[in-house]
Amino acid sequence: MTLVLDASFFFSEIPVEGAAWTTPSVVGELGDLHAKCRFAALAATGLRVREPRGEDLARVREAALLTGDAGVLSATDQDILALALELEAVLVTDDFAIQNVAHRLGITTRSIRQRPARAIKWRYRCSGCGRYWREPGDCPVCGAPIKRKLK
Repeated sequence: MTLVLDASFFFSEIPVEGAAWTTPSVVGELGDLHAKCRFAALAATGLRVREPRGEDLARVREAALLTGDAGVLSATDQDILALALELEAVLVTDDFAIQNVAHRLGITTRSIRQRPARAIKWRYRCSGCGRYWREPGDCPVCGAPIKRKLK
């Protein structure tokens, strides 16, 4: 089984079974000494690091728009989703937004410490006038903040 590891994985002591991958952006997020040591140990035993393909990143962004998670996914989140999509790998993460987009893309996920997320669809509603929008920000009609809510 091939795994793609999110940064949260490096804070755990879960063993790696099979081939494991991550992205340079995940490695850049590892600021904790324990996480850096865990990464170094896994890299010495075969963990591979690479950038995702552009076409897979585009598919991730499109799926995130459809689920309503585009406003909360970081570039690193998008990278690991795209790499898991490309490698047809199991994505190991506790992040609910990442898991939600992964469900949409047909990527299998495995939680580390949290319960697995269920697939959900978000909507964005203006807190002032109540209109619905495709993404968060400020309402173009009344200027109030647009908030994310369950559909």
